[in-house]
Amino acid sequence: MINLDNYEEVEFGIIKQKNVEKIDYDYKYSNKYNQYGENTNYMAFLRLGNLIGAINKIPESILDVGYGNASFLKAASTIIPNCFGSDLHNTYPLPDKCKFTDNIFEQEVEVITFFDSLEHFDDIFIIDKLKCKYIMISVPWCHFFTNEWFENWIHRRPNEHLWHFNDKSLISFIESYGYKCIHKSNFEDSLRKRETFNNSENILSCIFEKI
Repeated sequence: MINLDNYEEVEFGIIKQKNVEKIDYDYKYSNKYNQYGENTNYMAFLRLGNLIGAINKIPESILDVGYGNASFLKAASTIIPNCFGSDLHNTYPLPDKCKFTDNIFEQEVEVITFFDSLEHFDDIFIIDKLKCKYIMISVPWCHFFTNEWFENWIHRRPNEHLWHFNDKSLISFIESYGYKCIHKSNFEDSLRKRETFNNSENILSCIFEKI
């Protein structure tokens, strides 16, 4: 059971930061992902391939929410006809073939992706407003072995990561809105593996299909 100041366990076993001092997700924040060099491009195509393999086709349209440095959209736009991006600050340029949307609830697409972004949302319970057939999510995998582990966990970033999930809590949460999990893995660990307690998974990735 969570026993740390400013954190609580809420519905589905999700861990939430209670009081938040908002940070600025500006150009500098998005640009920092370029420091990973070619790994950024490798990750983009790894995510794209995983998505296509899970749904067994190339989607006609996709919306990447919290697109960061737009590396995924750059990869996706090479084969997906209609690509959209949304971010808090439209400061980082999108690839030429992609369009910006400031309302993720109005844009109806086949796939919506949240790569390292859902945990930053003020309100995650907006999933029911999305208009899509598939949702793909990657988040830090919060195993919560002990309170001490959580307090020192590399992905516990106060005011940045506001929500923390393990596989059961993420799947239960998304499935409560009428989706079915069709893929669960830690495939991103092939590029993002860190030294973890008991060699545990680092990044959780799930793909959901609307029932």
